[in-house]
Amino acid sequence: MKHSLGAKTLLYPHPVLIVCSYDADGNPDAMTAAWGGICSSNPPSVAVSVQKSRKTYENIMATGAFTVCIPPERYVAEADYFGIESGRNTDKIAAAGLTAVGSDLVNAPYIREFPVVLECRMSQSVEIGVHTQFIGEILDVKVDDAVIGESGHPDIGLIKPFLYDSAARTYHATGPEIARAFSAGLTLKK
Repeated sequence: MKHSLGAKTLLYPHPVLIVCSYDADGNPDAMTAAWGGICSSNPPSVAVSVQKSRKTYENIMATGAFTVCIPPERYVAEADYFGIESGRNTDKIAAAGLTAVGSDLVNAPYIREFPVVLECRMSQSVEIGVHTQFIGEILDVKVDDAVIGESGHPDIGLIKPFLYDSAARTYHATGPEIARAFSAGLTLKK
């Protein structure tokens, strides 16, 4: 039997994404977003939902660009800070002791210390209640050499991203591989 919890924003897991943008004066800003993920494979695209009251909303609407950074576990305090402090009040990236780097492809910064960066040009926006979902075409993915695995691809065990539990309001580490995708289900195929 299942217990009804009503309409809630529960989905397991939520990725912890850092959305970076420039304001009208060229000042870098970063915001934590858990409402996001890949939304198209062709063109490669990511969607992030941002409340209209946020500075990041204004920035993306003005520039038409943003980056999505994947923070590793060791930066959980900084990632959390980006979600509780407003960019209207302070330079959050500098206050967190991190480094803003300008993208060479889009009018947005990214955070040097975070190992994976998606550089995005906004392709569309969708109004959804108090949020706007920004869909960004991924023009490039930049990955630190230190997190490239033996396969030549980013290695989740080296990246060490973390997840958000919206019900408990807690962060969690990722675990070890449990199965190979597009392979584990073959045992059930007839």
